[in-house]
Amino acid sequence: MVGWADHRRADAPGPLHPGRDARTGAVHRGTDAAASALAYRETVFRSLKPYQLVVDVVVAGLFAAIALPLEIQYTDPLNGFSFGLLSAVVMTLLLAAALAVRRLSPGIALGVAWLAAIAQMSFGRPPGVADVAIFAVLYATAAYGTQRVFWLGFASSFLGAVVITVYLAIGPYFGSGSGVTWSTIPIALAVLVAAGFALLLSWTVGALVRTSLRARENRRAQERAEAEAVVEQERVRIARDMHDVVAHSLAVVIAQADGARYAASSDPSVATATLATISTTARTALADVRLLLTQLRHSQADGPQPTLADLEALYAQVRAAGVDLRVDVDPAPSGEPPAGVQLAVYRILQEALTNALRHGDGGAVEVRLAWNPARVELEVGNGVAESAGPPAAGHGVIGMRERAQLVGGSLAAAAEGARFVVRASLPIGAAT
Repeated sequence: MVGWADHRRADAPGPLHPGRDARTGAVHRGTDAAASALAYRETVFRSLKPYQLVVDVVVAGLFAAIALPLEIQYTDPLNGFSFGLLSAVVMTLLLAAALAVRRLSPGIALGVAWLAAIAQMSFGRPPGVADVAIFAVLYATAAYGTQRVFWLGFASSFLGAVVITVYLAIGPYFGSGSGVTWSTIPIALAVLVAAGFALLLSWTVGALVRTSLRARENRRAQERAEAEAVVEQERVRIARDMHDVVAHSLAVVIAQADGARYAASSDPSVATATLATISTTARTALADVRLLLTQLRHSQADGPQPTLADLEALYAQVRAAGVDLRVDVDPAPSGEPPAGVQLAVYRILQEALTNALRHGDGGAVEVRLAWNPARVELEVGNGVAESAGPPAAGHGVIGMRERAQLVGGSLAAAAEGARFVVRASLPIGAAT
């Protein structure tokens, strides 16, 4: 809804006309009216499918076709046939109308039902077959009505029982015709209890259905939220993998390209080998990125993930970039570590070595892995170029820390003197 407050500027000289744009002065009465009408319709009327409307109208028509002849048949001849016929038609049609709109607008249906009850008492008619529609209306107020209609239906159950009892007691229907007497009080109490029980039972059944419908909606909302959370986690995982693949591959390509540029004039064979390494690294990165994009687009199952067997290829890429990489594995894994731990180790090493390529001083990069029975301890250390400074706590460090936390471990990355050290401790349990 377009309101005047939405268009008022902070520097406006004074109060504006409601619904008027602060810049153009255009009045939005039509928009406000349309929005108000829409909000009113959504409050009073429920959204039903076409076949539901058709079913309700047909049921109401059949109800009127069955109830009207019975109401006419039991019309009191002392009041005159024409008067009885008119009263039967008016009351039956009102109750049929309430029955037709009971799901579309329970509030309107309740109002029409009360109007039919008033007409019935005004005509002096006794309870009849057509009054059965009242039970369906009370059910609908509890099952489908708004909060206000819900409680109006509850109050109508008690009030209706009292009205029925009083109407029957002061009329000729208890046999005396002289109103309430000591002999009719037990009958009046019985009528009050029976009417209250019947009306309240209809409302209670509707309230139970309302609770069931809300529980089902809450369950569906929870399932949607869980599904969205799973999708979001998958997207975050893919984004993390994308960062690891692209950042590492580009770091290798840049390092190789710098080396090839200096070697091209002095040693063409070295330049050729460097360009071959660039080509291989770029092709591998392209394949990985295509795989990740395919997963992101089609929500497919995970593709092949790096394992410990792929570490040698990773080390070879880093060495090919001219880095003096020293790897120490002691002790070696006694069995096959869990796949999640292998992936975490690979990605953490990949990012740490990428940082060494970007920010290193050209000296040795040391990698230590200790596969203990319960945990794997990982450490990567490299010198930091004075011009580069230590790596900032950007996406790379955050991604490494998230990798470690996903498998229940921890990671710390900080400068130690002239070196930058990444340390991680990941639980592995018993290797299989």
